[in-house]
Amino acid sequence: MKGRLLEEIQRAVASHPGRTSWREPLMACADAHDPLFGRLGEVANPGHLQPSDILRGARTVIAYFLPFSRGIIADNSSGRYASDGWARSYIETNALIAHINTRMSAVLESHDFRAGTIAPTHNFDVQSLLSPWSHRHAAYIAGLGTFGLNRMLITEQGCCGRIGSLVTDAAIPADPRPEQEYCPFRIDGSCGACVKRCPVGALSTSAFDRHACYGALLANERRFAHLGRADVCGKCLCGLPCSEARPS
Repeated sequence: MKGRLLEEIQRAVASHPGRTSWREPLMACADAHDPLFGRLGEVANPGHLQPSDILRGARTVIAYFLPFSRGIIADNSSGRYASDGWARSYIETNALIAHINTRMSAVLESHDFRAGTIAPTHNFDVQSLLSPWSHRHAAYIAGLGTFGLNRMLITEQGCCGRIGSLVTDAAIPADPRPEQEYCPFRIDGSCGACVKRCPVGALSTSAFDRHACYGALLANERRFAHLGRADVCGKCLCGLPCSEARPS
């Protein structure tokens, strides 16, 4: 089943219309009863949902990462505002994630399993800026990577991309989590390049001002209103040792 679902992701990426291009997608699974899900109320959001809140009888959480092409990353590596390509890729990848979830749900249902899906974005509280479900944390629990200083998940394909997830009552073997940190700063205090990249000073080595960050996102949303809802920035992801791959 795991291989079949990954193939569905790969086919959806290869056939998706639009101007965005992606590198090889990654997928991993977590046991829906993993104790780490129970801790997300402490580390992510006090009101964070459990897999069983999304789907009664949940047994597995599937997470996947769609890494942007190197051209998209390079395009957003300079300037104060997000590039046109970065904004467009955000919108198109959100649509792709919704499409992938529909296709994966159909595959699971064809084998008499159920699936519960979560919107890729824009389901957060506008006051707290917290989401009831963190795709990044679900991907961490599934073993796709570890968190960087920029609060993004660093995978084997880096941190520049988008994460999707869904819940199913199919019992799919869980993947192991990395045994060590991928972020150089979290290993020995080195690097920290992402902090310098933030155009509004929202990121530091000890704190993250999510409201300052959101202000930058809204500035880009206004700038790219002709494309759709592109509340993005990505400067703390691009031009880094972890942008395209896990730092060696």
